[in-house]
Amino acid sequence: MKKAFEIENPDRTRSPLTGMARRHYIDLAKYLLERAFTHVDSIETPMNFPVVEGKTYPQPDAPDWRYRAAEFEALERTFTLAGPLIHLDPETTVKGIRLRDYYCLQFYRAFTQGHPNSIPYPEDLPDSNYQFTCEFGGLFKTLLLMPDALWTYFTQEQKDEMAVTISKWAHHRTTQNNWRIFNIIALSFLSKYGYPIDEDLLESHLMWVVSYHSGDGWYLEQTYNYYSISLFIVYTTIWNRTFGDTRYPGISAIIEQSACRLMESITSFFGRDGYINMWSRSICYRTWVSGAFPVSFMLKSDPPVDAGWARRLCSGSLLQFVAREDFYFNDIPSLGFYGRKEYMVQNYSCAGSPFLMFLPFICLALPEDSPFWTSTENDGFWETLGNRSQRVVLERPGLVLVNHGLTGASEIIPGKVYYDDPNYSKLVYNTHFPWEDHNPEGGTAMEYSFRSLDPRDVRGDDVNFYLTGKSLQNDAVKNKAFTISQSMLYNGTDHGGVLYRQAIMRKPPNNGVGYIIDLAEITVPGGVVRIDRTRLAFEYELTLGHFGLPHPDGTAAQVREYPDRKAITASIPGRSVALIAPLGWDRLAYMTHCGRNAEADESTVVYATKTRTAKNPPMELMVTVMLHKTDDSPWTDEELSPVESVEVCKLMPSGSALGARITLKSGDKYEIDFKDIDGKRMC
Repeated sequence: MKKAFEIENPDRTRSPLTGMARRHYIDLAKYLLERAFTHVDSIETPMNFPVVEGKTYPQPDAPDWRYRAAEFEALERTFTLAGPLIHLDPETTVKGIRLRDYYCLQFYRAFTQGHPNSIPYPEDLPDSNYQFTCEFGGLFKTLLLMPDALWTYFTQEQKDEMAVTISKWAHHRTTQNNWRIFNIIALSFLSKYGYPIDEDLLESHLMWVVSYHSGDGWYLEQTYNYYSISLFIVYTTIWNRTFGDTRYPGISAIIEQSACRLMESITSFFGRDGYINMWSRSICYRTWVSGAFPVSFMLKSDPPVDAGWARRLCSGSLLQFVAREDFYFNDIPSLGFYGRKEYMVQNYSCAGSPFLMFLPFICLALPEDSPFWTSTENDGFWETLGNRSQRVVLERPGLVLVNHGLTGASEIIPGKVYYDDPNYSKLVYNTHFPWEDHNPEGGTAMEYSFRSLDPRDVRGDDVNFYLTGKSLQNDAVKNKAFTISQSMLYNGTDHGGVLYRQAIMRKPPNNGVGYIIDLAEITVPGGVVRIDRTRLAFEYELTLGHFGLPHPDGTAAQVREYPDRKAITASIPGRSVALIAPLGWDRLAYMTHCGRNAEADESTVVYATKTRTAKNPPMELMVTVMLHKTDDSPWTDEELSPVESVEVCKLMPSGSALGARITLKSGDKYEIDFKDIDGKRMC
C-alpha cells in the first residue's frame, strides 16, 4: 500500500483538475494527524516528535527549555490541522483520542506552571527572544479566526490561569519585522477577551509593521521572501477581520490595501499544476504561502483571484507533497522540501516545524457556500497562455515572475539579495527544478560561480592594501574554492523588455567594483537568453550552471553534447535542460553532484566554464541560452539554435561600453545596453 495520501472518490465535477473538494481537505487533515499521532500514546502524552539529527534543535546539550520549545512548537503547529477539524466537528477523533480533549489538556498544561511540559516564564530565562513567541502568534491567529476550536471549552478560571503565561510572552521582547506580528496577535487576543494589555506597545508594534511595507504588497523581511505573503498578509488579514477593523481601523485599512495589491500577482508564483517554488529560507514550510488563497476570500473587496483557480492552485500545491512517500520522515513531514535534506533547513527548526505548511487549512473556516468551495476548478491564465511566456515585474521588491506556457513551470527571478545564500542568490528559481546547494568545486546549479586565480589571492597576500606592502587577512585556502555572488542588485527593465541585474562576486571594500557581472536577460518560451558582461578585474575562473537534474532511482541523467552548436543537453524521465553558449565561454561540461539536490542524493549539472589568466583581463560579453522541458520530447535542431545573430558593440550609441544587438530566430530583436547600470542599482 502506498505510504502517502491518496484521494478517495475524487470529485471530477467540481474539481476536474485535482479531484480535491472540501471533504478531501478534511480527509487530508485527518490523514496527516493520524500519522502524527503515532507518536502519541494517550491523551496524557505531550506532542513530542523524535529529534532529527543535524543542525536543527534541540541539540543533545540543549537546556530543558529548548526541549519544551520543541514540544510546544509541535503542539501548536499540528493544531494548524486540528483546529479547523475541531471547528467543523468537536467530536473528531484521531487514533481513538478526541482532538478537542487532547489539545485543551495539552495547551492548559503548557500555559500553567507545575506540569512537566509547561512553558517557562520569560523572566526565568536570559533576556532574549524565544521560539515560544512565534508559536503564540500561530496559535492565537487560529483562535482569533476559530475560537470555538479551543478557547470556548475552557472554564473562566482556566482561562484566567492561562492568561498569566500568555500575557507574559505577549508583552515580552520580540525581534525585528515579522516577529512583531506574533506579539500583535497574542496581545490582540488577550484584549479581545477582556484581559488588560499595554495598548501603547500594541500600537507601536503595528506602526513598525506598517513601516516595513515596500510596495506591490511586499514587506521587507531581512530580504524579500515568502514571509511577506504568509505572515504580513495571511496573519494580518485574519487580524483585520477579527480585531483590527474595529479597534485599529486606520491601520487595518492600510494592511487591507497592501493585501489586495499582493493578490494581483499571487497566482504567478505557482506552476500550472499548483507547484510551489522552492525559494527563500524556511523551505520546510513549503505550502504555507498557499494560505493566501483562502485569505483572498476574507478580504472586504471582491476576491481578487478567481475562486476555481484559487482552489486548484491551493490543492495542487498540497498534492505536490502529501502524495509523495519521500515527503514523510518518522511519519511526519520531513525537514526538507521533498525528502529530508540537511542543507535546506535552518537551526531554528525542529521536527514539528514543517506543520506550518498546513496554514492553507484555514480554508475550512470559510463557509461551505463560499465560492472557494463551490466554483469549478480552472487553470486561469494558463488556459490562454499557449506556448508563450509571460512576465510580471514587481519593481519594489525587485522580483520578476515568469510563467512558461510551454512547460507549465513558473519562475522567480530575484533582484534584491544582500548576501550569499542559495535560498536567495540563485539567478532564477523554477517550480519544476528545485534548487541545488552550492558546489565549492564549481558548476553550481543556476549560479555564476567564481574563483580567483589572482596570484596574490593564491599566496594569501592582501590584495586591497598591497600598496602598503603588508599582508592582512586574505585566506589563501578559502580562495581556492568557488564562491557565489555576495549580493544581487536589481537594475530594472528597459523598453524592449530586457531585465537588468548585477551579481556582485565580492563586496566592497574588497575591490567590489572589480568583481561585477552585469546581467541582461531576455525571456523566451521555456527559458532565457542571457547576455552578461564580466567586469572581473584580475585573473579568474568562472562557471555558469543550469538547473540540476536529480537521478531518479539512482539512474544518471542522459547527457548529449553538440560541439558544432556549442550546446549540451541533459535529460531524465519527464524533464530535461539545454545549455547553448554562442559567445564568451571556453567550453561546456557536466558533472555529478552528491548531497546537493532537493530530490535525490545525486544529480547532474551541465555548465559553461571559462578561465582568464591575464593580469588585467578585458571586459567580455557572454551569451548563454538556458532552456528547460517538462516532458520527454527530444531537443530539435531548431530549439538548440534560438539565436540568429549577435552583434557585439564596443561602444553603444548611448556611450555605454560593450553592449550588443541580438536577433533571435523568432525574428525578435533586442539591444543590450548597460549604460549607467551602476547608477540604476536598487537593492
